[in-house]
Amino acid sequence: MSDVTIYHNPKCGTSRNTLAMIRNAGIEPDVVLYLETPPSRETLKALFKRAGIGVRDALREKGTPYQELGLDDASLSDDALLDAIEQHPILLNRPFVSTPLGARLCRPSELVLDILPAPQQGAFTKEDGEAVIDAQGKRIQK
Repeated sequence: MSDVTIYHNPKCGTSRNTLAMIRNAGIEPDVVLYLETPPSRETLKALFKRAGIGVRDALREKGTPYQELGLDDASLSDDALLDAIEQHPILLNRPFVSTPLGARLCRPSELVLDILPAPQQGAFTKEDGEAVIDAQGKRIQK
């Protein structure tokens, strides 16, 4: 079992790019297809705490029932938001990555580089053609 976990949606380009950068570091992570196997409430709480974000910060609005469920109501408690994520895992933003160095919601995908326990092993270009890592495995500064 790997000490790197990605909560992944293979239909999401950001998630695919993040997974590819993890693998570009020579790491084969545990890939949790969270729409098929949603993380437990306790796992989510621990993940958000490690990432230093609140439950609301982890919600995805686009392409989800966010509006229909009234989740934009600022008075909703974390427990109510977690209830919604449990009932509709698509509400969990992605990708989340957990490593021994921390956890992050990797939006943009290159945020994963801050918590990987191994360096990039070569060049990496995102699906949209943006070069992120040079041939020496160094992050390209914008």
